[in-house]
Amino acid sequence: MSAAGAAGALRVAVIGLSGSGKSTCAGIVREWAAERGLTVTRVPLARPLYAMQKRFYEAAGVPLREGAQDQVLLEAIATQLRRINPRSLVDDFLARADAAARDGADVLINDDLRDPHTDAPALRAEGFRVVRVSCDEAVRQVRLKRRGDLSRADGSTSAIDRIEPDAVLDNSADDLSAYRAAVRDLMGSWL
Repeated sequence: MSAAGAAGALRVAVIGLSGSGKSTCAGIVREWAAERGLTVTRVPLARPLYAMQKRFYEAAGVPLREGAQDQVLLEAIATQLRRINPRSLVDDFLARADAAARDGADVLINDDLRDPHTDAPALRAEGFRVVRVSCDEAVRQVRLKRRGDLSRADGSTSAIDRIEPDAVLDNSADDLSAYRAAVRDLMGSWL
């Protein structure tokens, strides 16, 4: 059994604004873990939102490419789910994270935590460590333009600064080598 598995899965939540490099961080964690023979499971909080987004587009008769994000729609769906049951997204997430840990995942990674009121405390209670990815605003805007999201909205990240990070990593440089090294060093210190 791996070092992570012996003490339970290493649980990491990566936060930051859209385009800051959260998914890139998660990818680097995957590489780092694979080199050590560790299994990684990505557990997104927004999984139910993406399923509902797909149904909305189907009902509208509009094709939706794989991985597309209509952030305005996703935020509206999340708002209504939280109105009905504030724990709806996090309870679904925790059930999937627990199943992944039971299935033997050495590392659980989440890269879409945004809510400081319900979701962040619930993840903390389950042992998730939080990495905040920061990025120069001009660089972030260039990245967002390249992504081609269907719509953009920042409402879901408006209170992200209320989530206390365990570590902050800067991803402003064009060269990923320094960012990759910082992520790998951080993961090594947490294993």
